[in-house]
Amino acid sequence: MSSTDVDVYIDTKLDPKHRGTVDALRALMADAAPDATECLTYGSPAWRGAKILAVISPSKTHLTFAFERGAEFDDPHGLLQGVGKRTRHVKIKPGADLNEAALRDYIAQATALDAA
Repeated sequence: MSSTDVDVYIDTKLDPKHRGTVDALRALMADAAPDATECLTYGSPAWRGAKILAVISPSKTHLTFAFERGAEFDDPHGLLQGVGKRTRHVKIKPGADLNEAALRDYIAQATALDAA
């Protein structure tokens, strides 16, 4: 489900070099987690089930697509980064191809953990 707040964020605050990637991630989340609600959390686009599933955080050089319970994921793709107790993330550079199969797997794991 798309959010007007996220649309406004993209139009007014997001660096244009990240728009294509954010659009692709939004479409992927809408398809892979259709029951998740798109929202802003900590000033960044996010998706919520019972709790936060994933958050996009832009930086000057890349986007971070973070999974709140990513430390609990299986990671056969080897893309998850981070060392905290809960969150893991994937860094995506502007113009880079998304590893859609890996991201779908991570989204599926996030929604399964959220539903449990």
